[in-house]
Amino acid sequence: MDIRYSLIIIIVRRGFADVVMDAARTAGARGGTILNARGTGTSDTGAFLGVAIEPEKEMVLILTERDIRSAILKAVNREAGLSTEGHGIGFALPVEEVVGLTNLVKPFEN
Repeated sequence: MDIRYSLIIIIVRRGFADVVMDAARTAGARGGTILNARGTGTSDTGAFLGVAIEPEKEMVLILTERDIRSAILKAVNREAGLSTEGHGIGFALPVEEVVGLTNLVKPFEN
């Protein structure tokens, strides 16, 4: 199966989703969806690898072509990754099928 698309998921501290989208757009992303989120764990705040963990987050979902996935992740990491104030993490998942996005895919054919 030829997987042509990826779903990039970025989780950042609240207030940094726009930084993520600006970085993603410079790498070729056309848009994204921002969701408010709340982290959970053994406590509401703490530390992981020396980074303070705060419960209030934003998630940015970006559906993109697979061939620019790495460029988007690298750009976002540079601007909002763990070593920045955004303390972001990101990952990508393969997407097998897409409908309804005319700027990414051909219209669905029966």
